[in-house]
Amino acid sequence: MFFSVIIPLYNRPQEIDELLATLCRQSYMQFEVLVIEDGSVHDAKSIVEKYRDKLDIHYFFKPNEGQGFSRNFGFERAKGDYFIIFDSDCLIPSDYLEIVKDYLFEHKLDAYGGPDAAHSSFTPVQKAISYAMTSPFTTGGIRGNKKHVGQFHPRSFNMGVSREVWEKVGGFILTRLGEDIEYSIRIHESGFKIGLIPAAKVYHKRRTSFLQFYKQLHFFGRARINIYKHFPSELKLIHFFPAAFTVGFILTLLLNILYPPLAYICNIVLLIIFAMIFFHAWSVTKSLKVAFLSIIASFIQLFAYGMGFIQDFVKRVVLKQP
Repeated sequence: MFFSVIIPLYNRPQEIDELLATLCRQSYMQFEVLVIEDGSVHDAKSIVEKYRDKLDIHYFFKPNEGQGFSRNFGFERAKGDYFIIFDSDCLIPSDYLEIVKDYLFEHKLDAYGGPDAAHSSFTPVQKAISYAMTSPFTTGGIRGNKKHVGQFHPRSFNMGVSREVWEKVGGFILTRLGEDIEYSIRIHESGFKIGLIPAAKVYHKRRTSFLQFYKQLHFFGRARINIYKHFPSELKLIHFFPAAFTVGFILTLLLNILYPPLAYICNIVLLIIFAMIFFHAWSVTKSLKVAFLSIIASFIQLFAYGMGFIQDFVKRVVLKQP
């Protein structure tokens, strides 16, 4: 099996350097790499050139269109039997491609997704963000989890599709705002089989600060409504949880200001939630510092997603604006 690894890139030369270094250490080397520079101001051409003698690598520069259409650009030029998509802020374990190859030979999948984890080199903030995006106490717990809700939708930081899927379904029709989920829904509807490869994890850096993380999760909340506009049945009860948390938190703040006695129970509930997050994060990460930071990251994960969800729900569903 020959893989085509497709990596869209926008103004992140240092990240692609670290990612390509991990690909050089793969135990299975039957693959090519396509780096699609999406109109970056700070391009990575010189960095990619360093890997010419280490990888079968191809560099392309195109006008900025967003990550979805940049992946399509890579699909059109890929030679592989299977296309693998990574985000540029991922580090790839040395046995990743071997795990995927062995799994695909044993279990016929037309498309797959894999989980993410925190690398030992990540900062405490990055580890806390990683926890928030994979914790059972936040909506991140459904990502890369065998016990997912409804159909499994691979996420584009760690996703693969067969050449047959590309030829019959095409590529992304959205370039942002939930483009990976929309794509996987169309793959499902076309009769192809999608599954999770539990051992095919990547180390996903995500954002390096809580402010960046807030902006990203606010965008994710808006993306869920964008997916709903294309596929109404894909809006599940669990997707409303961050919005409910956000409304509940704001009401609790107001009650604490206007009538503290009524806020007592709400305060207790919040304390219990944050305590559960702290002790679970401590048991997972083995770090008190990361556990404390995980409370902040989990709060941001829920609140930012909830705010983005509410914003576009009101705008696009209630008010029927485009």
